[in-house]
Amino acid sequence: MADPYQNNMYQQGGDSYGTYGEGGDYPPQEEDAASDVTEGHDEEDQMYEGEYQGIPHPDEVKVAQRAARAKAREGRSGISELEELSEQYEDIMEDCGHGKFQWTLFVVLGLALMADGVECFVVAFALPSAEKDLCLSHADKGTLGLTVFLSMMVGAFVWGGLADKVGRRRCLIVALAINCIFSFLSSFAQGYGFFLFFRLLSGIGIGGTVPIVYSYFSEFLQMDKRGEHLSWLCMFWMVGGIYASFTAWGIIPRYGWGFSMGTEFQFHSWRVFVLVAALPAIMSLVGLSFMPESPRFLLENAKHDEAWMILKQVHDTNWRAKGQPEKVFTVTHIKAPKTAEDEFIEIQSATGTAVQRWAVRSLTLCKLVFRNVASLLSAELRLATLFMAVIWFCMAFSYYGLSVWFPDMIKHLQYMEYTSEVKEFDGERVENFRFNFSLENQIHREGQFISDKFISITMKSVKFEDSLFEDCRFEDITSTDTIFERCTIRSTVFFNTDLSEENFINCTMENSTFEQNKHGCHLDSDEENDTLIYLVSFLGSLAVLPGSIISALYMEKIGRVKIIGGSMLTSAGCTFFLFLSFSQSAIIALQCLFCGISVAAWNGIEVVTVELYPASKRATAFGVLNALCKLAAILGSTIFSSFVGITTAVPILLSFTALVCGGLVALKLPDTQDKILQ
Repeated sequence: MADPYQNNMYQQGGDSYGTYGEGGDYPPQEEDAASDVTEGHDEEDQMYEGEYQGIPHPDEVKVAQRAARAKAREGRSGISELEELSEQYEDIMEDCGHGKFQWTLFVVLGLALMADGVECFVVAFALPSAEKDLCLSHADKGTLGLTVFLSMMVGAFVWGGLADKVGRRRCLIVALAINCIFSFLSSFAQGYGFFLFFRLLSGIGIGGTVPIVYSYFSEFLQMDKRGEHLSWLCMFWMVGGIYASFTAWGIIPRYGWGFSMGTEFQFHSWRVFVLVAALPAIMSLVGLSFMPESPRFLLENAKHDEAWMILKQVHDTNWRAKGQPEKVFTVTHIKAPKTAEDEFIEIQSATGTAVQRWAVRSLTLCKLVFRNVASLLSAELRLATLFMAVIWFCMAFSYYGLSVWFPDMIKHLQYMEYTSEVKEFDGERVENFRFNFSLENQIHREGQFISDKFISITMKSVKFEDSLFEDCRFEDITSTDTIFERCTIRSTVFFNTDLSEENFINCTMENSTFEQNKHGCHLDSDEENDTLIYLVSFLGSLAVLPGSIISALYMEKIGRVKIIGGSMLTSAGCTFFLFLSFSQSAIIALQCLFCGISVAAWNGIEVVTVELYPASKRATAFGVLNALCKLAAILGSTIFSSFVGITTAVPILLSFTALVCGGLVALKLPDTQDKILQ
């Protein structure tokens, strides 16, 4: 069989395209032409430090690997065009090297991934203040928290599918733009309905970043760099958590960082935090405007000229940055298959009016996306998809479930400690007294309050049971968790208070009035801005960094499968220590331990997902699996939080079972470490 690389033409079916250069396609680096500047330089004078130890030079290893691949191709009959493209593309990326271009793209895509990490924390950090600012009920808060993951689930599915048909860069730009626009609008929304709607659209936008970012970046990496550098990229998600908790900690308690325009428009500090949280997405969006499309995507879609220009840009950028501008991009042809999608485009272009063409294109695009999703269950991909679905679901169910359970348990322990210090007053009689000090954490039973005045005070966690209020006055009252139950209230005036019908349970009102009641809700800095919630999230995200660094360094040495399986099984073992979590400090320590270990599994899962699927289905598969991840997160967080204050056994056993199942399935995955990206 003739070597396909000895051809000087682009080939597509029977068509030929002009050449871009002269000479052989992939000469070893030692044979690259030298410029006048370097003429006379003897490269043999530079001693390779591993020569005396008998360690082969990396360039020699690559040349040997390439020769082995070429020999294997010659020995195979009936090699497909896609297989030939994959092997040729790997050779091209080796010639381009790893350098300035990849590191620039690494930062730009890392910021997009960081924006996804921030999105998971924004609502959780803003809610304690937003619930008062927007007058949210418990049901509203639950809906808002659920909306974040639901919208990201939809975004992952939609954008992942579109990225394989429209383009990685284009879809990522649109997704980030949607996130930025609606994050900005949500910070100004004064009502719950608009805030929910804008956060929903913002989540749909940011939901596409994870599947696109990994697919996009992997297609600029050569095989021996892929696992390590994709793992480094994973760190940006954790950095997003650190950024969110740090900025929330520094901004939300600062009530001076806002303004108001009468009583209708309020812009408190939590809204400033929502704006600042969008900065990573904005910076990534700006950076993407200078980045090219994935050449592998372009080749899959028969856009040969564009792909060649981008590959040349990558090659020249890297070698110029390394001080070797004389290295010439010698690729003169790239074998690219003709795809069925090309025919669809030709048919669409011949369709009548612009509206008709748009309708046909949109319909065709939807069909192609759903066909691509269905192909994940084809004979050759069915087993891999099933294994990865189980692993993604089990990992997300346990990780996100415990991520909610940890802070909820801390709040529960705080509440138990707080209620244990409650002050109880039974059968008291207070007459003609002026309360000018705050009432907090108190229970008053069968009390009598006659001609008393409650003026300009705060009432926090106060409960009056079976008490009598006669000829009293409540004025300028700010309340939190204040309840009047089975009380008799006679000839009493409530002036400029936030007490409403919800605060009075089975009470008898006799000749009592409410005048100039406060509209809207208030902010209570003592309760809503407990910095412990930020500290816990900050420490949890910070604990992830060591595990992420270690997994990145050993991803190529240990292997993806062992890292995933080992990390999940080790995390499962760690969950049993949760039975010893009787204090806040113990829960925080266990959270840090769990997050630090489990991150290695996340890194391996994302690398393997990229490597298991061909380029035409890579983003689609990642999007479907990431959508499944968000579904598992919804189930895990809902189930785990429902057992807070009831029992710790169920969450611990559920997380243990999920992690063990996922870890055992991971050990059945194929080894993709030395596999050329399809």
